[in-house]
Amino acid sequence: MELLSYHGAPCFHVGKLRYRLVEKRLTPQRLKLFAARRHRILCARTNSVEGSSRLSNRDRFFLKNINQQEGSRSLNAFGSVQDGDSGVLSESYNSYVVGGEEGVRSVSESEESVTKVLIPGLPDESNGDCGAPISSCFWEWKPKLNVHYEKSGCKNVNSPPVLFLPGFGVGSFHYENQLKDLGRDFRVWAVDFLGQGMSLPFEDPTPQSQEGGISNEKDLVWGFGDETQPWANELVYSMDLWRDQVRYFIEEVIGEPVYIVGNSLGGFVALYFAACNPQLVKGVTLLNATPFWGFLPNPSRSPRLAKIFPWAGTFPLPANVKKLTELIWQKVSDPSSIGEILKQVYADHSTNVDNVFSRILETTQHPAAAASFASIMFAPQGQLSFREALSRCQINNVPICLMYGKEDPWVRPVWGLQVKRQVPEAPYYDISPAGHCPHDEVPEVVNHLLRGWIKNLESQGSVTLPLLDDLENIEYGIARDLEFIREGSRKTVRVRFWGSRFSLLNRMRSFILSRFGKLQVKSQ
Repeated sequence: MELLSYHGAPCFHVGKLRYRLVEKRLTPQRLKLFAARRHRILCARTNSVEGSSRLSNRDRFFLKNINQQEGSRSLNAFGSVQDGDSGVLSESYNSYVVGGEEGVRSVSESEESVTKVLIPGLPDESNGDCGAPISSCFWEWKPKLNVHYEKSGCKNVNSPPVLFLPGFGVGSFHYENQLKDLGRDFRVWAVDFLGQGMSLPFEDPTPQSQEGGISNEKDLVWGFGDETQPWANELVYSMDLWRDQVRYFIEEVIGEPVYIVGNSLGGFVALYFAACNPQLVKGVTLLNATPFWGFLPNPSRSPRLAKIFPWAGTFPLPANVKKLTELIWQKVSDPSSIGEILKQVYADHSTNVDNVFSRILETTQHPAAAASFASIMFAPQGQLSFREALSRCQINNVPICLMYGKEDPWVRPVWGLQVKRQVPEAPYYDISPAGHCPHDEVPEVVNHLLRGWIKNLESQGSVTLPLLDDLENIEYGIARDLEFIREGSRKTVRVRFWGSRFSLLNRMRSFILSRFGKLQVKSQ
């Protein structure tokens, strides 16, 4: 297996991206694709300056309703951390109490009684600390199916491996803060699902006939032809495909069992994969995992019902699906629609989403993006439901950790609490304020919790779980205010840990007792 490296910016140059705000949709444009297809893995090392995505002033003006702050984001760390072979049980990232009371026992106690904890920030680029270097790579899983991924922490040869799976519509770029920060302790990978991000086809799966004259615009749209290439005959961007993709990626690229972390759709895939391949998983962390995916029945699970639907995400697309896709894609790929979605799912609108916005917009301009979107939306469900996958993981003793943004408008807290009730022994961290993407909104908090959870498992319990200081908290829960330095100022996020004896009844009882006690004190 040959490995090629080069220095420079990624193959997709967002800095050259321009669009008109008055246009209702974007005309697809050809993108420069890697020509070296004969190599199984191609790596590109990027740094925080040359490899970063930058937007023009006009682009930033468009984002003014999304962000309260403009310009490039400066990441600040609390304290100094050295890059290199840091051990997994390194104490350099440990938090410490800076205020509040120690004896917090109830998750519904008053604001004054919640302990404040200072945690490290992100790598401070203003001081020359860019964190762990990130490499951008391509892995050829099957002919014509090239998977893009990013990795960091290669020097930490004896540290645990961690794999991040993205949500719908995004890619490995959504975990930049984890790659830079956690890559200083662990070996970290983030992969793009096939059909998303930079794991889109390098060739048209259904090349159109040249007869009859094809317009320039139509010629730039892939997947809308009538005949399918042999390599794409069975191609459908489904849960089962992504499960298999993750399996072979772990076996062939990583080469050992991993801790797997997934946000939204990536959370479901992570759980589904772990349920089917527990021997390859050391633990699963769910970040606002979506509890369902797919509208059509799975053919192996419901063969009779599946026969009712003549098409289920394969190529070529039927004529009626092509027309429907053109209409929907015109709206979905519009910059204003992308901006509104980001504004909706990010609870803190001061979070800088310039890079996320530009990378999503960049993907929509790939000639295969529209047809891949149609395949994803019409793909059948997985062979296991979310609850069934969760039960299998529980039977196979796969460790599970839950981290949910409380202000998520899509996967609301009730979904995370349902998972907690099904797996009561799983640590559950409720993060506020945070929306659907807590790893990008408050990466300092998510990284801190992930570090502590992995340390706890690697040490077989000798290192306590994050935020806990005694056994009673493990059973009943606790609340902490996590404070960190970002861009020269302090930011505070409330995190509640639900214990193994958590129940809605206990929560209500605790709340009533605490309020009743306050009334008694006031009356005296």
